[in-house]
Amino acid sequence: MIGFILNLSVLGIFNVFDPIGDAISDVEFTDIVFSEIRESPVREDSNIVIVNIGKLERAQLAMQINIINQFGPKAIGIDSFFSFPKDSAGDAALYNALSSVDNLVMASQLMEYNETYNRFDSLKKSFSWVAPPGNSGFANLFTNAAEQDRFKVCRTFPPGMKTKEDTVYAFAVELARILSPEKTERFLARRNEEEIINYKRNILSYDMSQISGQYTAIDVQDVFQLNFEPRIIKDKIVLFGFLGEDFYDKSWKDKFYTPLNVNYAGRSNPDMYGVVIHANIISMILDEDYLYQQSRWASIMWAIILCVINVYGFMIIYHRLPQWYDGLTKTIQLIEILLLLFVTVMSFHWFNYKLELTLATAVIALAGDSLEVYKGLIMNLFTKKGRKNIFRIQN
Repeated sequence: MIGFILNLSVLGIFNVFDPIGDAISDVEFTDIVFSEIRESPVREDSNIVIVNIGKLERAQLAMQINIINQFGPKAIGIDSFFSFPKDSAGDAALYNALSSVDNLVMASQLMEYNETYNRFDSLKKSFSWVAPPGNSGFANLFTNAAEQDRFKVCRTFPPGMKTKEDTVYAFAVELARILSPEKTERFLARRNEEEIINYKRNILSYDMSQISGQYTAIDVQDVFQLNFEPRIIKDKIVLFGFLGEDFYDKSWKDKFYTPLNVNYAGRSNPDMYGVVIHANIISMILDEDYLYQQSRWASIMWAIILCVINVYGFMIIYHRLPQWYDGLTKTIQLIEILLLLFVTVMSFHWFNYKLELTLATAVIALAGDSLEVYKGLIMNLFTKKGRKNIFRIQN
């Protein structure tokens, strides 16, 4: 019944057993596809290069941008936010460097979600003295973490969100639009409020041993020392973002848990920086390799169908083979749950289709005992003989 237990974790039942709840409440069976079943290594995405900005001051970041920009990138995305002026020389240098980029996308932040209107009240952009006006995309990565420093699991993202003024689009969507407007429009035509991220790639871990179809990444000092091939920049999307102070940094800052984490149950360390998550979204759009999800109504329908089938079958066993009831029903339930888990994982692996069978699994697990409660308690309470027997004192 391990599968059923993990499915219950989706309902939040294990959240009361912290830290056990933290360890398994965010586990999904489809994580096995990402971390175990998919072929590895995945081919490298040559459309994207990630540059580590570490903890550079603004003047130094301006130097990085100028160095990269001279090699002709198709677009540059800055996954960093400059909310206030810092020093006039550094601010001016960064402003000039950003102004020289032909296709620039700056990160913005959605602020103050309004549940009543299902929108954000404002969009915060970098300070105008630091970043020139122009194209931006919200870089918010949404998780279910109550505390942003713990167990941040990022599985999905909204392609667009409403604000008071307009509909704004995600940072990755705006960058993909520059490289391929047609593919991006086809992606947006899906009209999904939320998209599952089709994770495939990461960068090397700090010990340079974790490989899963890499993005080309350039470390802080390698940019200044020109320790890279200029040809890898030409006509590519270049993302500037934080990848640690350097590639050997073991800190968790701006890191998230993703389904690519090899320890998909009881995770110990987050595995992906935010800027790499944006890169995976861009790759998904440009490859047109989307993931699909079963609707809530389809999930309810399958739960009802399986409930009717199980209850009807268990009633036959109850009346015809009462002495076998417990053993047979428990065996059937276990087989059905394992079969549902197998179908869920294989459907995701083979067809990129995520079945949502949590409710159906719960119905199957409870069907046998629920029928016993109905037959042994509810029906007796509504019969004169049953009510009399429950209060009868046996001598």
